[in-house]
Amino acid sequence: MKEISETDVVATYGRYAPIYDLVFGAVLEPGRRKLADEVGRLVPATLLEIGVGTGLVLERYPEATAITGIDISPAMLEHAQQVAARLPERSIDLHEMDAEHLAFADDSFDVVTVPYVLSVTPDPERLASELRRVCKPGGHILIVNHFSGQRGWRTLERLVRSVAD
Repeated sequence: MKEISETDVVATYGRYAPIYDLVFGAVLEPGRRKLADEVGRLVPATLLEIGVGTGLVLERYPEATAITGIDISPAMLEHAQQVAARLPERSIDLHEMDAEHLAFADDSFDVVTVPYVLSVTPDPERLASELRRVCKPGGHILIVNHFSGQRGWRTLERLVRSVAD
């Protein structure tokens, strides 16, 4: 299998950005819903969303939570910025950034969410290290992955992996 590069990720999501919500919105909705529900139970003061994409989860986070969202794809961020603009009463700060090299201080966030990013990042170990670094002691890192965690989906993931490459 070909290794994923940052350039591959940016190019792929640049192509998907205009149709991402239509293609992946409903399909990945159950995971996003569970993620938002868990954040709602935690009600963090600060939250970092890794791979904010088109902003599909932004409006579901608690209103009192200060949200920082990052994405490596400028095209995806454009869509997320439109979502954030529709929520002017919320504290939402969006940045173009590589999650494997976060520009935040250690112990910055109460909660770090990672929706559907772990399996599409070039260096998952580096990403995990960065997540731990920026999450406050006693904080929470919430990861939603594509299919690997569900037994019935593993075969499908193996079959589509070459297409995803």
